[in-house]
Amino acid sequence: MRGFDQNDSDIIGQLHGSRTITILTLLFSVSTVHLPTIIRSTSLDPIVNIGIKAARSAGNVLMRCLDSLDRLDVRPKGRHDLVSDADQLSEDTIIEIVRKHYPGHSIISEESGAIAGSGDERDAFEWIIDPLDGTLNFLHNHPDFSVSIAVRKNTVMEHAIVFDPLRNDLYTASRNHGAQLNGRRIRATNATSLKRSTISLGAPRRNFAHRDRWHERLPHVVKGTGGVRMSGSTALDLAHVASGRTDGFFQPSLSIWDIAAGSLLVREAKGLVSDCNGQQEFLENGCVVAAGTGIFSEFLGMIQSEMGDMTDRSPDGTAGQN
Repeated sequence: MRGFDQNDSDIIGQLHGSRTITILTLLFSVSTVHLPTIIRSTSLDPIVNIGIKAARSAGNVLMRCLDSLDRLDVRPKGRHDLVSDADQLSEDTIIEIVRKHYPGHSIISEESGAIAGSGDERDAFEWIIDPLDGTLNFLHNHPDFSVSIAVRKNTVMEHAIVFDPLRNDLYTASRNHGAQLNGRRIRATNATSLKRSTISLGAPRRNFAHRDRWHERLPHVVKGTGGVRMSGSTALDLAHVASGRTDGFFQPSLSIWDIAAGSLLVREAKGLVSDCNGQQEFLENGCVVAAGTGIFSEFLGMIQSEMGDMTDRSPDGTAGQN
């Protein structure tokens, strides 16, 4: 088990009430496969350092909200989504930090939508933010939720940060510089047999025809693998593929903020990512398949065979928007 550090102390200082024991148990019951270390911030791109600061600050907000779930304002967002004060407070925290350091950069965020930058860089740099990925989990005090931040420059994804505040796990990646978990290099698994692999899945969120087919065909997918997990946080699912905690992931009907950071993590961890047609259009059509190189082709083939084309994420059968 990992040691106690200052980040843990900060989190514990924010916790009180009936959920403290539950949260502390989860916080320290972490897999020993990846031993966290202090990340060497000076070696990172300045944009990544600001992204880390924003993600950790947002994570602190979420941890405080977690102890006050019964006082949060929760509202429906679509047929199968919820949004809460925690989502908005986390997003406001991230945007404030990004705006302070990079006022010229543009932002796409789940709750606020597109926010144009103020200078010449607004078309070059774009921050893609999911302030609380796994809202339903969070609202039920379930441990799988995260903060996801990606930065792309001239339409190319350059940096990724996914922060799991409950476990204090920080995933980072920069294009052509690899992926890290708490400062240690990570790689996708070298599994070669889908039958012996652990796969994470997520149900379609928007296209309800896809949702019906997904549930109908799910048993066939389960039989073709060594085991299936469903976490409810896309960013964490992709981070777990990157770190080798699972071997693959599939989910359709996603938005760009669900996928942007996690997909770069997988690629920089020497894994593969595509849409369910095997193309690189997952940011546009919201269907993502990710896995280590040893099972990717077999996994993609099974998804294509069992699930069919799920690249249309809109409820009415027309192309959706991010």
